[in-house]
Amino acid sequence: MRARTRLAVGAVGALTMAGLLTGCGDAGSSGTDAPEQGASGAGCAPVAGEQLVVLDDDKKLQNTDNIIPAVNAKVANPQLLAALDKVSAALDTPKLIALNKAVDVDRKTPKSAAEEFAATTGLTTGIAKGPGGPIVVGAGNFSESQTLAELYNIALTAAGYQVKVQQIGNRELYGPSLKKGEIQVVPEYAATMAEFLNTKANGKDATPVSSPELDKTVSALKSEGDKAGLTFGTPSAAQDQNAFAVTKAFADKYALKTLSDLAAKCSGKETVLAGPPECPQRPKCQAGLVEVYDFKAGSFSSLDAGGPQTKNALKTGTASVGLVFSSDGALATG
Repeated sequence: MRARTRLAVGAVGALTMAGLLTGCGDAGSSGTDAPEQGASGAGCAPVAGEQLVVLDDDKKLQNTDNIIPAVNAKVANPQLLAALDKVSAALDTPKLIALNKAVDVDRKTPKSAAEEFAATTGLTTGIAKGPGGPIVVGAGNFSESQTLAELYNIALTAAGYQVKVQQIGNRELYGPSLKKGEIQVVPEYAATMAEFLNTKANGKDATPVSSPELDKTVSALKSEGDKAGLTFGTPSAAQDQNAFAVTKAFADKYALKTLSDLAAKCSGKETVLAGPPECPQRPKCQAGLVEVYDFKAGSFSSLDAGGPQTKNALKTGTASVGLVFSSDGALATG
């Protein structure tokens, strides 16, 4: 479903506590790592269930990866930006989840899902005509980006542009094309794009500029964008970032709504955290849960990054809590 590199999982960051960087011990015969040193108490055994729910990140562990339109500065006139901002205004995370479900679960095409969304939300109402001309909208190599690109297509077409949606691969490939103007518009993610531009300009060890605060992240993003010849529209309320999910049955049994609840009630031996192999060392995964929330799982199950293995482990009752992506169609409640 997704292929973009996550800032939260992909960067080691600055955590240096020995207990965090040593991970969770040796792998057992079940494929689940031994408990981290310091885990005590009973914990919360997994509870199987079909419906997954995300626990609120109430202490702001994750940075703000809100959807935001990235535009080559040479074509960024007010009418074009206003049309793209209509898409931002129409979206929030539940609506993005529903769009992803339509494509990834219900097997609609990104184009048809976008057209249905635009029709039901009145997306093009009030869009002013711009100067027109050809515009190439880039779509990344995962379905969410393709659906967002189709929404941009609809909005820009209503503004009088002749739009082509083009598959563009990953950010390393399309970044130079966006800067050169070979493509003019791409749906982006605020924190991830801010760090991409930051490290391109300042080196891979550059001090991070993104933040759990959206205004700070967007300010940093626009500053980095100015240097690269890019303009950014208004960020959407919709986010696609690391999140931690449990089954609804698990949340109901242990009365959990937030990650603080999880840490307070479920730190201990029976709690199984599932995620990608690098999760124990990552500051936005297990290491961050320990540092920010003082959450200590009894064991770690090395699976995938928000993919089918982790979600299946939650649903079948072999993991208590797992790393997912906050806009995953599997989180849809309808």
